Amino acid sequence: MVMRLIFTLLAWMLAMPVLAQDAVSVMEANRTQIEQPSRTTIGPVIDALTASGDPAVAEILAAWEGRRLGVLPDGTFVIADGDALTDLSGGPVEGNAAMLRPNAGVRGLIASALVQFQLVDPDPAARTAARDAIARNSTPEHLPLIRAALAIAPDPGLERLERLLTIRFDPDPAKRVAAIESFGSTLSLDVRAALNPLLATVRVATLAAPQGNVADEIPLSELGREGAYDLLVKAGLAPARLTTEAARQALIAHISDGRVAGVPVADLDTQASRDEAYSALEAAGAVPPAATEDEVDAALASARFADVYAEADPAVTDAARDALRGIHTKVGGMQVADLALDGISLASIYFLAAIGLAITFGVMRVINMAHGDFIMMGAYTGYVVQQVVPNYTLSLVIALPLAFAVTFAAGVLLERLVIRHLYKRPLETLLATFGVSIMLQQLAKNIFGTQARPLTAPDWLSGALTVNDVVSISWIRVAIFVLALLFLGLYLFIMRRTRLGLEVRAVQQNPAMAASMGISPGRINMLAFGLGSGIAGIAGVAIGLFAQVTSELGQQYIVQSFMTVVVGGVGSIFGTLAGAALIGFLQKGIEWLNPSNTLAAQTYMILFIIIFIQFRPRGIIALKGRAAGD
Repeated sequence: MVMRLIFTLLAWMLAMPVLAQDAVSVMEANRTQIEQPSRTTIGPVIDALTASGDPAVAEILAAWEGRRLGVLPDGTFVIADGDALTDLSGGPVEGNAAMLRPNAGVRGLIASALVQFQLVDPDPAARTAARDAIARNSTPEHLPLIRAALAIAPDPGLERLERLLTIRFDPDPAKRVAAIESFGSTLSLDVRAALNPLLATVRVATLAAPQGNVADEIPLSELGREGAYDLLVKAGLAPARLTTEAARQALIAHISDGRVAGVPVADLDTQASRDEAYSALEAAGAVPPAATEDEVDAALASARFADVYAEADPAVTDAARDALRGIHTKVGGMQVADLALDGISLASIYFLAAIGLAITFGVMRVINMAHGDFIMMGAYTGYVVQQVVPNYTLSLVIALPLAFAVTFAAGVLLERLVIRHLYKRPLETLLATFGVSIMLQQLAKNIFGTQARPLTAPDWLSGALTVNDVVSISWIRVAIFVLALLFLGLYLFIMRRTRLGLEVRAVQQNPAMAASMGISPGRINMLAFGLGSGIAGIAGVAIGLFAQVTSELGQQYIVQSFMTVVVGGVGSIFGTLAGAALIGFLQKGIEWLNPSNTLAAQTYMILFIIIFIQFRPRGIIALKGRAAGD
């Protein structure tokens, strides 16, 4: 194949001086149309050029389309390449050329003719551009050009386009069916775009058995009396319906000696008598044909209605229907998978927002209403870092530990100044931390204003992980999922493999016994509260990458965070994970059932959780042992 292609190219090169005369003669013979082209007259000229077989035709057409084709004062056609001029045989010339300026319509015809040359262009970019141009605006004439290009050199993308055009334009039904079956149940939109028109139907009315590729016969009850008769009128099988006003005007206009068509005016007090009089006038040619109610009923009684495929061959429509049925089944499965990915993504966000609360509320039993504002503080920390470090990747690397440090310090400060004085007083703790939350929000407004601040993700987090035309997930959400797993592992390592985790569990189960063993419950509570607050700060950086960073950012997640911890099971990290999964999947499922009202989805979710807690008050994974009784 390679050797044959080389020999073909060598033959073209050797024949070029002779063949170039063919292109020149065509140009000379049609000089007037080329210099003053119009869309209606230039087509045959372009066809003659392409039919000449001259290898220079591609360059001539490309120059003409790009407005680089000109004419010297002596009438010689030249091609401009910057300041240099060459004649159509490639020889250099000099002079002042007048460039031809074809309009958009003519350039479109030239571009269509160029496709056959671009499909075999050595430059892959040119072949791709030609393929994309055909895909955007396909015609039956493109199919033989593509097949000719494939005969010279294989191209997977071009082979796929050939099958799509075969489905649409090939006159052989067997080839079309084979092309349809070759795609299987692919989810590609271009395949569905090629198959759907094959199942388009036209509703027709006939007085005999429907002809053509009939999709389904339609009963009169489904169409309705008026709609069915309108189809008959549209098909030219019945006259237009006689309206009451038209019948009245016609009868009045033909009153003669107190009669209308032999019927006394006094007897025209019923619809039947008026229809009889109009029919008599119609038979005499005095009024235009129009259907009375009885005639409408008679016409409908003998008529048949059907949906007929625009595609004439039943084998093609059967293959298209089977393929689309398989595609729709696969699309349904992919939609479920996409919904599951959305649920995992939302669950990851809720888990990341709630993991800090699982420590402060689940371990320490402290209702911290300012937890959401620690998330907000982390997001603003990331924003400030980006103002100082413009490199988004480096700023993110700096922002994550800095957000942890800032919110850890804020959490320790809150615990030392407020929380430590309110242990075992949940109502006072709730009110105090709620006041701290309001204060932090107002402080953020005073510093950063009320406008949303951008927290920009690095380029490698932009875009989405696309599986197919249905399933995709943004890279930011993938990163949040990975970050949630990392913090799950970090929490388990700290709580089960470090001395701090051992002391936290000891204080959680029995503070008095832990104190007698030399553990300071106050110090452990402070560190645990700081750790939970620091994790909330890191969650704020992650959430700020896709959400608007405002002073109310944390309030959007505080309710879900508490629900995640309570539903999962207070004090259990795996319970928190299970609660986040339940709430995330539940919310996405309700939104899928009612996509137009996300507020309703949150309302239904809260109602479900209230009912769930009635039956399982300790959550999905309840603590066992001594800690469960606290």
